[in-house]
Amino acid sequence: MITWDKRARITAGCIGALLLAVLAIAILYQPQSKTDKIYVSALESYYKGDYQNAYYLFSKISLFSNLKVPAIYHRAECARMLRDEISEIKHYQLLFNNYPNHPLSIRARYLAGQKLINSKPKPAKDYFEYIIKNAPDTDYSVASEYYLGYLLKNKYKDEKIVPVSAKDEVQSYFRHYLKKAPYGTLALSAVFNWLEFTNDIQKDDYVLMANTCYLFGKYKKSLELLEKAGINENWTIAVKNYNKLNDIEKVKQLTELGLSAYSNYAGEDELIDVIDIYLSKSGSLDKLYSLSHGQGKDYIMSLKCAKESDKTSCYSKLYLQFPNGRFSADALSNIFFSKIKSKNYEDAIKIGRDHLNKFPESNSAPMVMFWLGKISEKTNDYEEYTNYYKNVITRYPDNYYAYRAYLRLKRLSNPLITNNLNVKPVLYPYKYSRRNLIIKLVELGDYDLVDELTGDDDFIRAWVLYKKGDYSRSMRIARNAMAELKDKPDKYDLRWRLVYPVIYYDEISKYANAAGNNLPLMMALTREESYFDPLAQSAVGASGLMQIMPSTASDINSKYNLGFIIPMALFNPSHNLELGNYYYKFLKEYLEGYDVSAVAAYNGGIGNVRTWKSSLQYNDTDEFVEQIPYSETKNYVKKVFGCYWNYIRIYSGNQ
Repeated sequence: MITWDKRARITAGCIGALLLAVLAIAILYQPQSKTDKIYVSALESYYKGDYQNAYYLFSKISLFSNLKVPAIYHRAECARMLRDEISEIKHYQLLFNNYPNHPLSIRARYLAGQKLINSKPKPAKDYFEYIIKNAPDTDYSVASEYYLGYLLKNKYKDEKIVPVSAKDEVQSYFRHYLKKAPYGTLALSAVFNWLEFTNDIQKDDYVLMANTCYLFGKYKKSLELLEKAGINENWTIAVKNYNKLNDIEKVKQLTELGLSAYSNYAGEDELIDVIDIYLSKSGSLDKLYSLSHGQGKDYIMSLKCAKESDKTSCYSKLYLQFPNGRFSADALSNIFFSKIKSKNYEDAIKIGRDHLNKFPESNSAPMVMFWLGKISEKTNDYEEYTNYYKNVITRYPDNYYAYRAYLRLKRLSNPLITNNLNVKPVLYPYKYSRRNLIIKLVELGDYDLVDELTGDDDFIRAWVLYKKGDYSRSMRIARNAMAELKDKPDKYDLRWRLVYPVIYYDEISKYANAAGNNLPLMMALTREESYFDPLAQSAVGASGLMQIMPSTASDINSKYNLGFIIPMALFNPSHNLELGNYYYKFLKEYLEGYDVSAVAAYNGGIGNVRTWKSSLQYNDTDEFVEQIPYSETKNYVKKVFGCYWNYIRIYSGNQ
């Protein structure tokens, strides 16, 4: 039986414990605003190189904050910068032992394994095996395979006899790594560790190694490994190596031999690469055409057709020989357009519909759909042509032909829709909850950790690069990620702003207005020329944001009395934009005020454009663009006006 005194003592003890708990919470509790302030101060100290102070400040983050785990991780980083390996490892272990399900735990375990690989191989091995088992689809799992191979190799480094099973296991680890990450950080180390470990290597493995050596610029070593694997069977890699070594004769000799006898050993992408290399070295297209009999023939034929005067016959032959090849959709679209040119609309409609049925996801599908709409307009079939144009806009919203379809639907003859942009900032590309850790880190400016925590999301990677000011890489990553999406999001989706950000708006607006140019068009042209990299420079010397040749800049500088020092002005963003806008003004005035002609001349030259305008037979802008003889210039015009369309679509409400 519990007496009154005993019950009182128990009650008092419970109250005391509760008071202590409340006191502990009161001591440990930290308002969110204070936590945020400490975290930002710690980050600032870290980026300034004051790692000791950052290490201390990160320790002050409340245990109850969702910033605690990032703070522990950053303390490990600070310890690394201070060369305090014991503290670094301790914090990694603290993180993954106490927060095993946190997204940072795998990285912490990986980094701890790296640190322990030589001093404590057993726990390092355990860490890497854990990662492979529990995070198999991550880059850390791939790298862990390399380290397991390295650890096992080191285990037998002093042994005269190595068990066959161990040999196989080491090679398996290195093989898996090179297959998954041929250009990975550890790839070259994998090659040399593998070669050091054994000479009993299969031919296919030598090819893996040779490919990695090529990617890392070890061209002679790559060729040495290819000799062991058989150069004839792996001639495409050899061609790429000889190209880098500037051995033109070997490039031509091996390409011709490879296409005539060993093309079936190569993949289609590899063949395209080496054919392009061969032709860049003044190799003969006709000779390649006569030599090729297997894979690669269709690509060579497509290049040949583009140069033929009788393109229709050539493309017909290509389509009949390779009806399911990579270039058959393009061939059929060219046959389709030739029927339009000859006014054989009945056959054009049949071929166009066949194209859309057979190649609905091809790059040429929007072009075919748009031109089917134009044919329907000729017969005044309002419902049909409206459906075609609307389908182009709906299915391919960011495409050049969506822009052309919009003009047809709105009955606009001028290619310029508006001169205004409603500028909006680039934001984090997804909607979110305020409690989300990622968003908290975004708000506090911890962009590197955001990049780490978001894994393989290229839109977030692009956003992080944008925030760091690396606009060119940001746009390319976002562009490629958007291209991968089969179903494009609506124009209000924040990811579009990453693909088409508004950069240098004030300067472009100022000089476009001064020169009488269209602002969104100049924004588009600048984006396509340099991706807003003020230090961009082409192989032929075109420089800066609007990629102007020094000689052209000198002429424009004199003509408009701009007073710049050339070529220094080309790498000054403001000066380059002024020069580029006045150059465009000059082109447009010289070409009777037509923007499509001026854009074409910006890439292909005034003389060529004047020749095309006088020699080509066309009824409207669309027919002119489709017939531009230089494929680079034709694609350039489509890219610039497609980009113009997207800026308007995203920033002014049109669609």
